[in-house]
Amino acid sequence: MRRARRSPAAGLGRHAALTVTMAFALLPFIWMVSLSTKPPAEIFEATFRIWPETFYALENYSRALAAAPLLRFIVNGLIVTGAILALQILIATPAAYALAKLRFKGRGLLFALVLVALLLPKQVLALPHFIMLSAIGLLDSYAALILPSIVSPFAIFLFRQFFKTVPNDLIDAARLDGLSEVAILWRIMIPIAAPAIAAFGILSVVAHWNDLFWPLVVIRNEELATPPLGIIYFRNDDSGTEHGPMMAAAVLIAAPLVAAFLVAQRRFIEGIAMTGAR
Repeated sequence: MRRARRSPAAGLGRHAALTVTMAFALLPFIWMVSLSTKPPAEIFEATFRIWPETFYALENYSRALAAAPLLRFIVNGLIVTGAILALQILIATPAAYALAKLRFKGRGLLFALVLVALLLPKQVLALPHFIMLSAIGLLDSYAALILPSIVSPFAIFLFRQFFKTVPNDLIDAARLDGLSEVAILWRIMIPIAAPAIAAFGILSVVAHWNDLFWPLVVIRNEELATPPLGIIYFRNDDSGTEHGPMMAAAVLIAAPLVAAFLVAQRRFIEGIAMTGAR
């Protein structure tokens, strides 16, 4: 059977649509970088210009690093997002394995609760989490930033869907060889699920690196501020917001995420594709 030949016009139309979509998505980032290189006088001028007449990047980036402990904010972001991701994977992988491969009473109900939890916005649980952390004296600490996010219904769902694609014969053979369920999970399932874990890792890191809502609720100490919260310190009630240094700080904060995605994009795409295989 011959394949239908794709017309050049259809291919050109698809590429044009993708180009427009990409430009629309990238424009805010391009504009952010552009503003980080402009002097204050050019930021609010009526003329739209990507490249500044006066290159002011050195001053803006120097000011961004001097006006607030930006490197400290980035380190805090690495600590918080790294700890959250590690604990999410530690909790989600055994839960997902149990829901995908073990037979026990109430499995369907537990999976239904996971699906319900997926529908709950995090703001719904913000007040109970705040009261709980306040009662045990953990407000204004790394624990306050990390603990409410360590159980991820999305991670459990994603890993379960991936584990469902693993043949049961492989699990049965491992059991016949004397492996425990923990050993099967650690030595077989997790290595196989590396693409799904990488895909979830990128989503988790991006979500918590960019989170402003929860750090704004539980953190008062500037030394514990995460990158989005640190941006607020560029607001000055007397002289006004320093937009050039703020955009420079935003570029520096976004750079680690862009680098991480470029490194892991192949795993990310592979993981998303494979979790939808069944």
